[in-house]
Amino acid sequence: MKISRRDFLKWSVAAAVALNVDFDLANVNTVLAAETDPPIIWIQGAGCSGCTISALNVTNPATIDDVLLNKISMKYNSTLMTASSDLAMKTLDECATQYKGQFILVIEGAVPTGASGNYCIIGEVNGAPLTMQQAVLKYGPMAKYVVAAGTCASFGGVSAAFTNNTACQSAKTILTGKTTNPVVNLPGCPVHPTVLIQSLLDLILIGKPTVDSNNRPTKYYGQSVHNACPRKGTGNAPQIGSATGCFRPFGCKGPTTQNVCPSMKWNNGQAWCIGVNYPCIGCSNPTFPTNALL
Repeated sequence: MKISRRDFLKWSVAAAVALNVDFDLANVNTVLAAETDPPIIWIQGAGCSGCTISALNVTNPATIDDVLLNKISMKYNSTLMTASSDLAMKTLDECATQYKGQFILVIEGAVPTGASGNYCIIGEVNGAPLTMQQAVLKYGPMAKYVVAAGTCASFGGVSAAFTNNTACQSAKTILTGKTTNPVVNLPGCPVHPTVLIQSLLDLILIGKPTVDSNNRPTKYYGQSVHNACPRKGTGNAPQIGSATGCFRPFGCKGPTTQNVCPSMKWNNGQAWCIGVNYPCIGCSNPTFPTNALL
């Protein structure tokens, strides 16, 4: 599906109105009239690149080719960009300097702090190695907004699970006290593509969203999976894999997990964990995967 940039932003406004989200009409008009959006700088730490892959699968309200060509200005993402090595790192550093106070920093993956952060070196700047920890501390305070994409960036996730030498931490933990703008957490393993892309547009159109105690936008993380589950109140499932019944007796994390899975689903609205007869594993929870059903 290909829609114009103006229609794309108008769709965002309509979604905000439908959800009773407050926004500044003057700001909306400015954005609609603008030729470019605040640029995106996307850095990747300890993770599987699953959130980048998830973003590539976005179909609503537009496909990723239309998003990247016409909707947002992606200045740096080591997985998606054609540049590499010194040229890529030069682009990262120059864009952050040029657009200081304007760009949106997307952090994917947890931030290793063990061994002085040397478990994750993302490149070199001016001949010196740049660790993920150093990059977050350098570019986070320079950004207008910081978005933690996925559970690893939001809470540590799989990368920080149990005891490991990497000493991975969340973006928020690293940046606490270092920036005036709070980190907007978009957890999920991976984050839902529509939630990610629409959240970036929400920051442009509306500004800082209303968030819960875990810094998650209540627009997307305001209802438990169980509350919206079609199996709720239908009796208990006889076993995992059953096409009917509630999986709560089998450890389903739906009652304590806030996410859009029941309404937006995955793979262009085709399926979700409970929809394919498996309990929710709670992948957007702060405790994932320590207390997950796996």
